This record gives sequence, structure tokens and C-alpha cells, in this order.
Amino acid sequence: MKTDNRVEKSGLFGRYGKLVLYIVVVVMINLVGITLFTRFDLTANRLYSLSPVSKTVVSTLSEPLTLKIFFSANLPAPYNGVERYVHDLLQEYALAGNHYFNYQFFDPSGDEAGAAQAQKMAASYGVMPVQIRAIEQDEVKFQKAYMGMVLIHGDLVETIPAITTTEGLEYKLTTAIKRMNNKISRLLALKEKVKVNLFLSSALETIGPYMNLKDINLLPGAVTELAKNLNEQLYNQIEFNFYDPSKDKAAAAKAQADKIMELRWKPFKNQLGVTVPGDHGYAGMTVEFAGKREDIDIISVVNVPIFGQQYVLTPIADLKRIINSVIEDVIGINEEIGYLSGHGTLPLMAARPLPGQPQADSASHFYGLLSKEYAPKMVTLDKISSLAGIKTLIIARPTEKFTDYELYLLDQFLLQGNNLALFYDPFKEQMPQQNMMMMGMGPTYTPIATGLEKLLAHYGVDVHPAYVMDEECYKQQLPRQQGGGERALYFAPLIKNGNINKDYPFIKNIKGLVMIKAAPLTPDAKTLAANGIKAVELFSSSSRSWLMKNRIDLNPMLLRPPTDKKEFAKSALAYLLEGSFTSYFKGKPLPEKPAAETADKADAAQVKEDKLADGKKGKDVKKGEVLAALAKAGALSSSGNRLDKGKPGRLLVVGSADILRNNIIDEEGSTPNAQLLMNMVDYLNGRQDLAVLRSKTQRFNPLVEVAPESRSLIKGLNLVGLPLLVIFIGLLAWFRRSARRRKLKRMFS
Repeated sequence: MKTDNRVEKSGLFGRYGKLVLYIVVVVMINLVGITLFTRFDLTANRLYSLSPVSKTVVSTLSEPLTLKIFFSANLPAPYNGVERYVHDLLQEYALAGNHYFNYQFFDPSGDEAGAAQAQKMAASYGVMPVQIRAIEQDEVKFQKAYMGMVLIHGDLVETIPAITTTEGLEYKLTTAIKRMNNKISRLLALKEKVKVNLFLSSALETIGPYMNLKDINLLPGAVTELAKNLNEQLYNQIEFNFYDPSKDKAAAAKAQADKIMELRWKPFKNQLGVTVPGDHGYAGMTVEFAGKREDIDIISVVNVPIFGQQYVLTPIADLKRIINSVIEDVIGINEEIGYLSGHGTLPLMAARPLPGQPQADSASHFYGLLSKEYAPKMVTLDKISSLAGIKTLIIARPTEKFTDYELYLLDQFLLQGNNLALFYDPFKEQMPQQNMMMMGMGPTYTPIATGLEKLLAHYGVDVHPAYVMDEECYKQQLPRQQGGGERALYFAPLIKNGNINKDYPFIKNIKGLVMIKAAPLTPDAKTLAANGIKAVELFSSSSRSWLMKNRIDLNPMLLRPPTDKKEFAKSALAYLLEGSFTSYFKGKPLPEKPAAETADKADAAQVKEDKLADGKKGKDVKKGEVLAALAKAGALSSSGNRLDKGKPGRLLVVGSADILRNNIIDEEGSTPNAQLLMNMVDYLNGRQDLAVLRSKTQRFNPLVEVAPESRSLIKGLNLVGLPLLVIFIGLLAWFRRSARRRKLKRMFS
């Protein structure tokens, strides 16, 4: 056979020429990649890509926004990854933003002049070094590092003092930018100033040292300086007033009219035997704007066992944050959200405990999370005007009966196109007396009927008087004194990923929940279809759950799963109803107000009518004046404005109220339960994009559960399948080489 033995000619495209050309091409590609690059985010929730709401917020800036980031150089793992993430995230913001968005990185570490200047700048913004742990040469060491950020938007300044994790950072930045942008627009449009009033009687300086209020004499100067700094940040829209009711009678009258906290004390002898005369004084703050007023407590009163009543002065750092938040509320930056007070509902706020004392039963952590995004407003059901301006009303664990008139107000509130969120508990927990508690007696649970049950049943969902128990539940770790190990709390079901509805974006990223004392919910398909209401189950218990009815006893040592498998069944624990609801009172007479209230107002109207008649001195009284007085007093009413078929609204029903308590909700809002609650509120208020952003990163991200049979199959494939696959590929390569060898042999034979 003839072969071609020609040798390739040397030249530009010779062997060395091609090598040089390849090197030039690689260098050019790298140079182009410096300015023209792209990346692909293959994570499930696109963790490393900017969300649409973030792009919208940063692209609509109308004032310069500068971010100053203080990060120490050469941070150990995993904090160096946090720094890299911050760099990448801000680059994404810069690409999506307009020319108003700017950011700068500063390195405050080291002994150089630039580092000292950066440290001074960081301290002026309240960014201080944090202690981090580093592992060097098999030793655990601690070092101080700067990991903070400052946002400067106009005269507004917000600080993130420590960024030790990437979790939720995009949400914090986006909401802060949005809040600051809205705040500037609102402040510049104010036609009058916000009045910040401090009432503090100088007489309290005498009694302060005996009430654990030693620094109360420094408070006026500190608050004055605080108000001055706030005024500079808020475009000089603050008018600060200091009132000393002990020296000014007009100030005392104003303090009494504004119901400022008053402290009274009788004469007593101190430790030196000197008599301290009795007196009284006022202490408190108010923030007023356009007829709206909110009060701020500067002294908290708490009851401590053994020691009795104690007084705590609000720290200046907390006072600055509170005043700033209240100002945002009164000028209308944050959207109002209603929380029903009365009717035995779960307290939204609790008094600040002394150090070492337990936190009172409340939903104060939930309140803190709400306050960051909304303006929570405590409302009552005395009149329909109390719900004016509120789009969403939250009712948490009511224990007292609603009158028909109050149910009518709730019914009309929902039919007006608003939203109602109900966290229900069908039983009232009553703690035993202390002596019975020492004997081992636990709380008792009494069934309650608030009247909301019939309202919900009319809308299409029933709340059953029972608690859901579940074998897939939270496991309590037992101390060594009790033998160690863990104990199943069947009344705390674990809601796993497979039992969470993924059709709604605001709940899609939630991978697991914990419910406490949850009641089962059942939809009425016939009622829902007749009214055209869409009902969606948000999450449910597992198939290994059962119901505890009638006698409720949640003692973990006595709880046992049922022996009859027929009692096991899934139970829905939360439903979302959407559509145009039909009034529960359709075709029924208008409910009357409570008799006592109506009678009092009618009597007042009659008195005014008599005065009008006396003033005419025998002349005819115009009927219009009498009717106006009666209508104003509420003795007359009209049913012409009642709705029988409402505008599109939303009703959220959750079978547990305990998930709002502080032992379930963390202050930072990072747990799945906290994120779900805030996502629900955001969805009801039409802010689903922020809800999706909040739950973009999840601390709780369990592995997908696999059946035992599948696990055995996968294990077998790993142990046997992979070696067999390698052997198969080796045999295939051997056969191909043998075939090629035989082919070549035939060609040259």
C-alpha cells in the first residue's frame, strides 16, 4: 500500500506558529472576559441572582444612594465567603440600578493611616468590630473584624452593624432602600412638622434613685440631643418640645389631658433616716402629626416575684429606634395593619422584663417583625370607623364571645374588599393554681364558642373543636436527670415539605414548619361552589396524625398514638379563601348594638333634644336638628349601605394561634415559621414579591425523604452498580481496541 510521507512545511502556520497563535487567542479571550462576562445561577431559588423586586427598587432611585461597606481584609473561612458574596451582590445591584446607586469598600484593618481613617469613619456610623473565630494551625483563635454596612440616602442613614452571614442580606438591603426612598418622598412633602414631646417632671429626680432610675436626671439632655440628631437626618421636619410639669402648670394640664404616665409616692424615710416628702410626677413621650398621636413609654413597670413592682428606664439606644419607628408610623410611611385587641386575644406587646426574668406571654416578636414593614394598629369593634384605612385585620386566639353586631362589622369589613387573618384556638387554656401545680396538675382546656365559627362556616370552612396529634412531630430533648434521650410532643406536628402547598409563590420556598396545638379545618365544597369562593389548603399534617377531642390532656407522658389505624388521617391546618364573599347577614335584620351603649347614646341624644327645645322657648324645634343629634349619637341607623355581596377579598384561617408566641417566633424572623407568617401578611396586602424575596434563602432545607425500598435500591446501585458500570465501560473499550487492531491488521496484511 502507498503511503504519504510528506513533512509539513515550516512557517507562520508551522508547529511553533500554531502554538504562538493559540497563546494569543487565549490571552485575547481572557482580556475580553474582563469586561464582557456572564454567569449562570443554577441554584434552586436563584440565590445568587437579583430578584425582580430588587431590580425595580434600585432602578427607580430618585436621590443619590451611597453604600459604605467596612470589611477587614484576609478574613478566615467562612467569613471570606461572606465578603465575596457582598461584592457580587452589590455588583448585581449596580448593574440593575441607575446612576444614583454607588458603593464603596473600606478596609479598617491594619495600622496604616488609611485604616485608621476608615476605623474612625466606621465608628461615626455606629459600625464596630465584631469578634469572630478562626482556626489556624489546628488552633482555635478569636480575632476582631469589621463586617458592617452603612446606607446613606440623602440625609437618611441606616446601619447594618454586622454582616456575619449571607442569609437574608438581599431582603434587608432591598427593604431598607425601599423604606428610605419612601421616607424621603414623604418627608419632603410634609406641610407641617412632626411634634416630638417629652414630659418629664423634675420631681422624679428626687425619687429616681429609689426606683432604679438613677440616670433619670440625664434623660432631658440625652433626648434633646437625640431629637437634634434625628432632626438633621429627617430634613428638619421635627419640632421637639420639653415639658416639666413640676414647674409649669400648663405642662401639667397637658400631661394629664394626654394621659401621660403619672407616678405618685407618699412620704418615706431613706436609709439615712431623712424624710423624702410625698409628691407626684409625669414621665412619657408623644409624637403628633396631622391629628394623629402615638405614645412612647420611657419608664416600664414590671412585677417581679418576691421583689414586687419594679421600674425600668428605656435605654437611649432603644429610644432612638422607637422614636424613628413611631415617626414613620404617624407620617404614613408604613401601611397600617390592624390587630384586634380585646376579646381575650393574644397580647401583641408585653412590658419589658428585668434582666433574668421570663418574658410575659405575648406575640411581641411578631409585633417587632410587623413594625419593620407595617404600622400595627390596635383596633376594637365598637364601630365600623375604627377599621377605616385598614386593609388587613389580624385576629389571634380570641377567647370571648363576639356579639352579632361585632360579627356584622367583621362581615362588612371583609365584604368591602379587605382581608381577614384568623389564628384560631378552639380551647381556652386555664393554668392551675400554684399549689395544684406543685402537685403535678397541668392546665385544663375548656371548649369555647366565640361566634366566629358560624361566620367561618357560612364562608365555607369549619373549625373543629379538637387538636391534631401527629407521630411526625417535634422531639423534645430530655435532660440527664430524666434519663436523657428525646420525647415526642405529639401536639406539635412537624409539617414536612410534601404537605406544604407549592402553588403559591409566597409559600413555595418554605420547606418545613412546626405547629402547636392546631385545630383541624374542613372546607365545605358545596358552600364554596355556591358562593364562587376559591379555597386552597396551604399545609396539612401527615397521614400518621389523629384527633384529640372532648377531654384534652397534653401531658407528653400520657400521650400515645391510637391502636386503631382507621383513626389516622391527614388534617388541613390552614386555608386561604379568595373571592367575593356573601354576607352572613344577607336577608337578616341589621344586628343591634349592645343595649347599654345604645341606651347611653340615646339618652344623650334625648338630653340634647330637650336643650334644643328649651332654647327655642316654646318655638317649634326643627326636625332636622333633632334627627341630626340622634344620628350623631348613634341612636339612629341606616341599612342602606350594608353589603350582601362583597368585593374580592381574602380570608386566611390558621388552626393554631400558638405559632404567634415568642417561643416559636424568633426576633430576627429567620425561622421558617416567622418567614411564613410575614409572607402571609405580605400576600394579603398585595406584596407577594417581597414575600418571595424574604424566603429566598432558607436555613431549614431538609433532604428529600426517600422510601426504605428506594434507599435500599440506591445503596445497592452505589455498592454494586458503579463497579459493574466501570467493568462494562472497560470491556467496551477493550472490544473497540480489539476491533481497531483487527481492522488495521487487515489493512496492512
